[in-house]
Amino acid sequence: QVQLVESGGGLVQPGGSLRLSCAASGFTFSGYLMSWYRQAPGKERELVASITSRGSPNIADSVKGRFSISRDNAKKTVYLQMNSLKPEDTGVYYCRAEPWHWGQGTHVTVSS
Repeated sequence: QVQLVESGGGLVQPGGSLRLSCAASGFTFSGYLMSWYRQAPGKERELVASITSRGSPNIADSVKGRFSISRDNAKKTVYLQMNSLKPEDTGVYYCRAEPWHWGQGTHVTVSS
C-alpha cells in the first residue's frame, strides 16, 4: 500500500540545521509532485516547499534562502534541508504526494 515515511525531525537549537527525509513506496513516485507542509501549534497547515517530478523546486517566501527541497527518484525519497532554523520553524512537518497521499509527520522543535 501507499506509504510516505518522514524522518529526521528532532530538537535543534536556533541557527542549527536539520535534513528531513520522506521515503515513498507503493506508488509511482517519479510521476508525482512532492511537497513539504508544516503545522505549528494553533496555526493552519502551510505549504513549505514543493518539487516537480523533474526536480523543479518552489520554496515558500517564509523559508526562502534557508530551506531547500530535493528528490532522488531512484531512491524514491524527497528531502527538505533546513538551515538557520528559527523558533518559528517549530511544528510538525508533513510529506505529501500531491494530491492524495500524506505522511504521518515528523516533529521539529527549535529551542535553546
